[in-house]
Amino acid sequence: MMKEILGVTDEPRTLRRWFHDDYFDLFVWQTSEGEITLFQLCYGIDSSERALVWHQYGGFFHDGLPTARSSEQVLGARLHRDSPLSDDPIVARFEAAANSLPEDVREFVCGRLKEYAEKKPVPARRSRFRREDWQRKPAAKAAKNDKEQAS
Repeated sequence: MMKEILGVTDEPRTLRRWFHDDYFDLFVWQTSEGEITLFQLCYGIDSSERALVWHQYGGFFHDGLPTARSSEQVLGARLHRDSPLSDDPIVARFEAAANSLPEDVREFVCGRLKEYAEKKPVPARRSRFRREDWQRKPAAKAAKNDKEQAS
């Protein structure tokens, strides 16, 4: 079940929202009219974290794709391209977690995930997804600050 983290700083003319559970972080940018212009769906844990990003003008990109030795699951990597979309474990897991999201966000993001999973894989821009400072969990920020102060 994803919960919204409140207190995220907005950008001019854009509301930023952050939804989190134990596997996903979903960052959504919305206009004051509610139109979603950008989202980042981060999944995986720590060093295996990946992010699917959709932008209304730039389309999709996927950061943090696994190496050939990785056994981690990747969005859109069904065993057979002709298998049903429900066989995609990341899509299925997100749809289950997304039940608690606001309906407009849930429907929009699930729709884009299905669109992405049906396409040919998009090449990764970077081998690792890099979060901006505001996208770090409060506990991770505190640990980073403690580490910096200790050195």
